[in-house]
Amino acid sequence: MPIILNHVNCIYEAGTTMEVAALKDVNLVIPDGQFIGLIGHTGSGKSSLVQHLNGLMKPTSGEVYFNGEDIADDDYDKKKLRSQVGLVFQYPEHQLFEVDVFSDVCFGPKNLGLSKKEVELRAYEALKMVGLEDTYFYQSPFDLSGGQKRRVAIAGVIAMKPQVLILDEPTAGLDPKGRDEILNLIRDLHEKMGITVILVSHSMDDVADYVERIIVMNHGEVFLDDTPKEVFSHQKELEEIGLAVPTVTEIMGRCVKEGMNVDATVTTLEEAKKELLRLYEENTRKTL
Repeated sequence: MPIILNHVNCIYEAGTTMEVAALKDVNLVIPDGQFIGLIGHTGSGKSSLVQHLNGLMKPTSGEVYFNGEDIADDDYDKKKLRSQVGLVFQYPEHQLFEVDVFSDVCFGPKNLGLSKKEVELRAYEALKMVGLEDTYFYQSPFDLSGGQKRRVAIAGVIAMKPQVLILDEPTAGLDPKGRDEILNLIRDLHEKMGITVILVSHSMDDVADYVERIIVMNHGEVFLDDTPKEVFSHQKELEEIGLAVPTVTEIMGRCVKEGMNVDATVTTLEEAKKELLRLYEENTRKTL
């Protein structure tokens, strides 16, 4: 069943001179199995929003429903919720703490009350799914590279077999190769596990090739919520709130301004390649 946010508001320091609205009347439906990009500048409300999805934060007003139940109810099982709605923090060091990688990934499923055999099997499967070699299993997680730490953090969440996987800025601080590897890994996990994935980012380029829906946050409100092609068609509005369209979309827009007959709304490199090949073939035929 979907996650539903119904008129969710979140106010920090309510009733004081320091009062700040982190979320303002947010209404969203997140269906099962969807791959979503959650975009916004720093302070737009992205992190506050995702922390409401697994109960780390409670709305000042409004409701968050998961599988038809209000997660703020006093008798709601928050522990079970956090095993089903898994959150990978921006900095993996914030959720890595065991003496070695394997023990760290075992921590989540162990807390579900599973047998030792089941816990270790889940940990092994999760580590293999994120592509970490066996030679790293018994090393300290703090001796790994940034990209490897992120893989371990993701493995620790997927070992609990969640229905929803939320990743907060998973490519922050990575070089282009590491960034692509992590994004491809997330796409593969979405396809193999069939789970809902929410990818939080401030970068349009990070999500352009991967997601099927983009939610843009601005000052705590949902600014845009649509397909990538539709969201990126609002270039002027995005620039006004400090965001930009993907580089490939910007380049194709410039091509149109130069008189080239191409689709300026393409959002991925593959789409751009097809458009440019089509144009090349058309021009070749005209010269024959």
